[in-house]
Amino acid sequence: MQREQISVFDIFKIGVGPSSSHTLGPWRAAQQFTASLKEKDLLEQVDQIKILLYGSLAKTGKGHGTDVAILLGLSGADPVTFDVNAIDSTVEEIKTYQLLNLNGERNITFNYEEDLVFLFFESLPFHPNAVTFQAFLNTGKAISETYYSIGGGFVLKEGESGSDKEQVDLPFPVEKAADLLHWCLTTGLKVSEVVMENELAWRTETETRKGIMQHFNVMKDCTYRGCHTAGFLPGGLNVGRRACALNKRLIGNSTYTNYESWIMAIRNGGNGFNYILDWVSCFALAVNEENASFGRVVTAPTNGAAGVIPAVLQYYIAFCDGYTDEKISQFIACASEIGSIFKKGATISAAMGGCQAEIGVSSAMAAAALTECLGGSQRQVLMAAEIAMEHHLGLTCDPIGGLVQIPCIERNTMGAIKAITASQLALQSNPDKAKVSLDAVVNTMWETALDMNSKYKETSDGGLATNIPISLPEC
Repeated sequence: MQREQISVFDIFKIGVGPSSSHTLGPWRAAQQFTASLKEKDLLEQVDQIKILLYGSLAKTGKGHGTDVAILLGLSGADPVTFDVNAIDSTVEEIKTYQLLNLNGERNITFNYEEDLVFLFFESLPFHPNAVTFQAFLNTGKAISETYYSIGGGFVLKEGESGSDKEQVDLPFPVEKAADLLHWCLTTGLKVSEVVMENELAWRTETETRKGIMQHFNVMKDCTYRGCHTAGFLPGGLNVGRRACALNKRLIGNSTYTNYESWIMAIRNGGNGFNYILDWVSCFALAVNEENASFGRVVTAPTNGAAGVIPAVLQYYIAFCDGYTDEKISQFIACASEIGSIFKKGATISAAMGGCQAEIGVSSAMAAAALTECLGGSQRQVLMAAEIAMEHHLGLTCDPIGGLVQIPCIERNTMGAIKAITASQLALQSNPDKAKVSLDAVVNTMWETALDMNSKYKETSDGGLATNIPISLPEC
């Protein structure tokens, strides 16, 4: 039986905010649909495109930028390279002139109000995040394909599964944490080393390390940019950006023109508890304020939880002497394996499992990575991941106004702090005496997700989304 094989670059993807499942996933689905039309030599025959959004994509789609992402994807733009500063103007042109340049090759008439349909009260059984693309051809025929955005930017076409992609021979196949621990103990390899050995099945070690550093550079730039950008977040809630003001209070009157001098100043500022706590929160706020502003971020493992791992990684860099390519690669590789275990055994989709599937998973990933980088044993690494997730179980996804802002941004600060705490607990504990295994907490998370009421799964139908007036300016 074929099993899902997940690379470090499946868990960590470069994209555009605010949501991996509602923005990046639909964007990729639109690209796949246009690629499918082109592969069938049908692109030149298309007269009209109609898009049907179901379930969670319909209910919180506009707040998450689903409509924007799909229009850009159909136009041939790529989320990794497209100029985020051109998003608003590009979409406005499509709406104003009612023209869509399909795949950048063919102009077709497109009416935003009529051709993009939000089916608020319809869901497809496979997954709450579903989108159907319909292409009407000048021959009188029509082509229809349905895609599911299953979390973290992963997309499945209807009738396919995650194991449909070409399988490779992994030297250390891992489905559960027990498998990972088995390989670590029998070989003596660290979790990150197991990951790097498996990555060789896809590409050379040099290519993998280069790719990891490219992803880190996006995280780094996003954090720095978010810490130096003031103003309000888009979407109508009038939420003020806080990372910039916090950065100024912590750094003093000095100004720094690049990331390196800024990090050095942070490091030289001290190591008091409150000082470090404020910086970790600042890092997390910065990333997710960028994410909420349609900035470029890295899924970690999702966009809504994109601030946790950069915040803990920046903590490691600034306060634990972790600023080397080798240590950064180790951190990201280890984190990716924990994310893949949750992806295989449960979910990383808030529409399936609530926010425990996003902030909880990212916190577990960060806790494990920090533990390994600080010298923890393989058992302590898994213990740290378990502790972090155990204290996120049942966390709901209830974004106010369907925006990845309240309570999403602050939750990243909480996830980062919990990750650091979980790491410290694991490092000071004997994992042989642990009562709960990582596999047990993965199973429990999935069972909790199945039991959770759908109104707490990224629909904005319950929780804070319905109990807090959307006119409030702050979180």
